[in-house]
Amino acid sequence: MDSPRLAPYAAVNLPRYTSYPTAPHFAPLAEEDWRCWLAQMQPAEALSLYVHIPFCHELCWYCGCHTTVTRNEERITRYAEALLREARLLALALPADGIVQQLHLGGGTPSALGAARLKALMGRLKALFPFARRAELSVELDPRSLTEEMVATLAAEGFNRASLGLQDANPEVQQRMGRVQPEALVRTAVERLRAAGIRAINLDMMYGLPGQTSAHVAATAALAADLGADRVAVFGYAHVPWMKPAQRAIEAEALPGADERLRQAAEAARVLREAGFAPIGLDHFARPEDAMARAAAAGRLRRNFQGYTTDDAPMLLGLGASSISAVPQGYAQNIPDERAYVAAVEAGRLPVARGLALTEEDRVRREAIERLMCDLTLDLDTLPAQVLQSALPGLHALEADGLVRLSGGWLTIPEEARAFMRHAAACFDAYLAMGKARHSAAV
Repeated sequence: MDSPRLAPYAAVNLPRYTSYPTAPHFAPLAEEDWRCWLAQMQPAEALSLYVHIPFCHELCWYCGCHTTVTRNEERITRYAEALLREARLLALALPADGIVQQLHLGGGTPSALGAARLKALMGRLKALFPFARRAELSVELDPRSLTEEMVATLAAEGFNRASLGLQDANPEVQQRMGRVQPEALVRTAVERLRAAGIRAINLDMMYGLPGQTSAHVAATAALAADLGADRVAVFGYAHVPWMKPAQRAIEAEALPGADERLRQAAEAARVLREAGFAPIGLDHFARPEDAMARAAAAGRLRRNFQGYTTDDAPMLLGLGASSISAVPQGYAQNIPDERAYVAAVEAGRLPVARGLALTEEDRVRREAIERLMCDLTLDLDTLPAQVLQSALPGLHALEADGLVRLSGGWLTIPEEARAFMRHAAACFDAYLAMGKARHSAAV
């Protein structure tokens, strides 16, 4: 496609649509309302768990996650004990046992818990929530701090998928983004995990970093393929120093412009496709035999706060500071501040801070956005007239520039416009013009 013509689209700031409505539109949510939602769970209903660990040993300048740097063992222990208490509070609030089909530990760096605290956490979760026999247990890991003891503990607790941050393989780019990790270190981490039986490996890489070129991105994608990753996520760096002060250490003048970001995203896709990966949604790639690729091919791919997923459970329960739960009635987010979260749990309260109850129109729009983000196509005839009519002006404008096709009652995002799907999704976002939320660049 014509890169100069599309560069203005790439520079537009839009939500990533890991939920709809998106988190900036959440409002204060009372604990009693959250408890009421939980009380409506059906017996033996499938659920998933997300546990947020907001600690790292080092701060990466580019990071947009909710995390803080600490090596204070007392602080980490108090937080870990709060997680155990919150898990019990949640279990007591549910009227029946739900079957856990997926568990994800995110952060931050979950291994910052240490082996003993991680083992205690898993013991509590398994005691409170029945796990499916083939449940997926996944964890985010930093290759720089991954020890043999932690690998052994993860394997013993049944983890079967690990996600590691590769970001960029070039030493100079690593220096400029505040994360130095030699290739040999990443390779050793992958080998250790596989040797311990954790064979499903996800690698995250980025484009749009300071001093980064298309050649750097291509080399990193080639390394991800060579490491034998099952899935590769290709994220565009979001420069939001007003939200993440650590990003002020990054030289803004060294960041690639919109044209170069487009070329970098395209180069990563080219290398991964040539290596046999199938494109998944906006920014993921998976081996054809991987469960995510199979789900995408069958129209069963989902998208939630962790990004693209094979998880179809109707309830996602988030534990830990800032974590977000998604249940049929709506969304509930925990207190973001770690110390306030711990204090609330120690006082015996479910630490919910804000959320949003879904209306029927929200559900319709959410389904339309999710299917577009997952399938790149949408049956417009299934939409209520008012939802369709509100979206059509924006869709027609995108159609004029070749970013969507409207034909026979179907909306389709052409393969060559995959990187711009957030623009199509935004046409169905009734909240986008409300408030003053600031988002990342669309590409």
